[in-house]
Parts: sequence; structure tokens; C-alpha cells
Amino acid sequence: MARLFALNRSVLKSHLQAGHASLCAALCVTALSAVLVQPASAQSNQSSGSGAMVKGLPDFTELVEQVGPSVVNIRTLEKAAVRDGQGNEPDPEMQEFFRRFFGVPMPTPNAPNAPRQQRPNRGQPDEQPRGVGSGFILSADGFVMTNAHVVDGADQVVVTLPDKREFKARIVGLDKRTDVAVVKIDAVGLPAVKIGDVNRLKVGEWVMAIGSPFGLDNTVTAGIVSAKQRDTGDYLSFIQTDVAINPGNSGGPLINMRGEVVGINSQIYSRSGGFMGISFAIPIDEAVRVSEQLRATGKVQRGRLGVQIDQVTKEVAESLGLSKAQGALVRGVEQGSPAEKAGIEPGDIILKFEGKVIEKSSDLPRMVGSIKPGTRSTIQVWRRGSLKDMPISVGEVEAEKPVKKAVAPEKPPAANVTKLLGLTLSEMTDAQKKELKLRGGVRVDAVAEPASRAGIQEGDVILSLANNETPNVQTFEAVVAKLDRSKPVSLLIRRGEWAQYTVIRPTR
Repeated sequence: MARLFALNRSVLKSHLQAGHASLCAALCVTALSAVLVQPASAQSNQSSGSGAMVKGLPDFTELVEQVGPSVVNIRTLEKAAVRDGQGNEPDPEMQEFFRRFFGVPMPTPNAPNAPRQQRPNRGQPDEQPRGVGSGFILSADGFVMTNAHVVDGADQVVVTLPDKREFKARIVGLDKRTDVAVVKIDAVGLPAVKIGDVNRLKVGEWVMAIGSPFGLDNTVTAGIVSAKQRDTGDYLSFIQTDVAINPGNSGGPLINMRGEVVGINSQIYSRSGGFMGISFAIPIDEAVRVSEQLRATGKVQRGRLGVQIDQVTKEVAESLGLSKAQGALVRGVEQGSPAEKAGIEPGDIILKFEGKVIEKSSDLPRMVGSIKPGTRSTIQVWRRGSLKDMPISVGEVEAEKPVKKAVAPEKPPAANVTKLLGLTLSEMTDAQKKELKLRGGVRVDAVAEPASRAGIQEGDVILSLANNETPNVQTFEAVVAKLDRSKPVSLLIRRGEWAQYTVIRPTR
């Protein structure tokens, strides 16, 4: 600014000497304006140094004009089976509300004074509204992406475009594990969305949603990304936002400020059934991978190992000699599964799959699920204080099977009482070993402190103590005799068909 005034002084002086008074006045006004209308960022930088500036609120109008034509409303119909006896038609939005957020059908209203409605019998079952949702155009030739729960079980799917054209849609395929579905309408030249890069998405970034909450088409809401890789216990991790999402928004797009779809709005966290400030979207990269398989074959193939897993707690990690709590604890191995054929055992800690570190147990099914069935892979486990690399042939995910309950055999006579751990133990019979498919172990007949405090129960089978296998009571007692009573010790126990670790503190 000082240089600007120095320049203006020299220019003014020359013009005054030449008698150009009006021009001098104009230059003075220009210089004064330059001071008064400095950009806010420049004034702030002068007052606060070189600190970064926070940008103002975004304008979503251009994004709505750009993406809005690609967002559709989806209505589903089903054949009427049983009416409420009063002729009352349930509201489709509330049906979807109860089904999605409470997990139960909407209760039938008690309306004894409601007028009865007579409907003509046409000899065919009537179709009635089942639910509402949203979707977006994936390709110009009529492929539309939405949530699986929006169209699952529907007898008819109706897609309404923003220009009010309606089409009966064909369900190409749906995947309940990821809650992704693809439907097809007979139309061409449609405005398809642009797919964004989820890896570029940052926490705190502005995002926008368009959908049909409670059937209100083309409703726009906005917020920020609250978290990424949010693990909700489902097959994949979610994008968490504070964008207002309500019943009917399901299946609609989550859009970044570049006008790209980065997720599919799928779930909310709620104690009331309505929006409470936390919503979840399926990352679009995962959704696209699923949609490609659905469009190609109508189903999704996923790899499987055949293990039941659990988290590795800090206490268990320390007791087993792991540097930190990571990996997936194998609680059970399915008979005839790829894991059993590879030699994986209950109690193993799976640390890596195909060279990728497993930070938490939920990482494992996602890694394995992305692998094509039949692929030869390598898995690394931690077993009794040492690392083991095992080759494994990835299987294919099948329909879930009910877990067979183990038949409790008669108790053999009690053998020994280990007062140090509060356990009454006995040898396992051959029939018990065969039933549980075990080579050995000691059976718990009674518990006292400190075993009861550690959660050990009568009927449990102890497979290892302090990283040492315990095939019989004699071996168990030998390990107990060497224990350091000042430190907690880990036990691997089998309960029914499941294995788990627990930590016990010996009495002194």
C-alpha cells in the first residue's frame, strides 16, 4: 500500500504541474477506493498474519441444477393379501418408516368408527403401495442405482424422473449385504451422474443429498462429512454425515461440491425413528463394484474363509505377547471350510491377509469378500507366541446356515481342583472330543474366584493356558505350577462351537 501511495504522489505531482486538476481528482478517488475495498482476506491477513482463512458458506444452487435431473423417485407396489378389516389403506411412507428404522411392520390402526370402503372384485389381487425411496441414474441407457431394502420383495417398481415421466422398472439384481440394488427402465439419453473418488473425500467437507423424504420429491439437504470408515458392524464401512436423511431418502445420492456422487444414503442413527443428526452413506466405490457384478450376472460373488471372528482386546493382546491389539480372533472354524483345510484353528489371531495388515476384526471379511472365489492367497496368524504364514484357497460366500447346537454329554467324574485359578477340572471323554472335533482339552466342572470373575462357566473346555496347549489335566497343572502369580494369564476356552480368549488373575 505504501508503494501505491508513493506511485500516486509522483503521478499527481506531474499532472498538477501540467494543470490537469480533474485528472488529479480522479486519481485520488482511485487510490482511496483501493484502500476501502480491499478483499476481506487481505485485511484479515494484515491483522492476523499469514493464518489460513476459513471459506464462507457454499452455494448449492449450481449443484442442484447439475445433479437434480439425475435423481429419481422410486415407488414399490405389492399384491394385497390381508386388509385391516376397516378398508383403511396404510400410508406407504409410514410403512417404509417402520420397516427400515424399527425392523417391524407398521401396526394396524384401531379405528372401529372408520367407514368401510367397498372395492370392486376384479378377480385379481389388488396392488397396493409398499414403500418409497430414491435412486439415481447410473447410465444414460436406463440403469438406476438404489438401496436393496427399497426394492427387496416388491412385486412392482415404479421410477419417476424429475420431468414427471414414469417407468415400470425391472430389478436387475440386489445385494443385501451391502444394501445396493440396480434396476432398469426402458429409456435412453438419460442424464447420468458423475462418480466421485471417495479417497479424496475429507472429514469436514461439505456434501449434499437429494431424495424423496416422506415422498417429497427432489428435496435437497446439506451438511458435512462427520467421519469416514465408520464401522457399524455391517459388511462395509460407511461415510458418516450430518446431512438430514429421513425415510424416503434411502437410495439417493450423496454429492460432493464438485457435483460427483460419493455415496448412497442408506441408514440413520436414531432413537426416535427420525433424523437425529447422524446419517450413513455407502461409499460409492464399493457400490459401483457391486453394481458391476449385478449388471453382469445379477448376483455378487464374494470370497469367504469359513471362520467366526471377534475383536482382539488389549488385555488379550498383552497376555498373548502381541505388541498391540490388532487382528481378528478366530472363535470358530467351519467344518470343511477353506480355513479348516488351510489349518487355521480356534484361538488363532489372523494378523494379515494377502500381505495387508488387519487393524480390526471387521477388516477381514471386507478384504476376503473383495477377492474372487478360488483365488490362492496367503494368511498370517499368531499362534502360541509365534507367526505362521499359511496358503489358503478362498471359497465363496453361501447362504447362512443355522448353527448346530452341541449335545451336552454326561459329566465324567471330577478330577482335580485348581485353587490358584478357582477351577474344578476333568478329563474329556472320547465322545466329547468327537462331538466338539477336538484333539484334547480339559473340561470345567465348577468355577470359583477368580475364574468366575473372568467369565469362565461350567461346561467350558480349556484348550490352552498362557499360550501352552492343555490336552489333559496333568499338562494343565504343570503349566499352572510355572505361572507368575503377579501377572494376568490368558486362557483359550471353547464354549459350544465357539472359541474365545479370556484373561484371569491368579490368587496370590
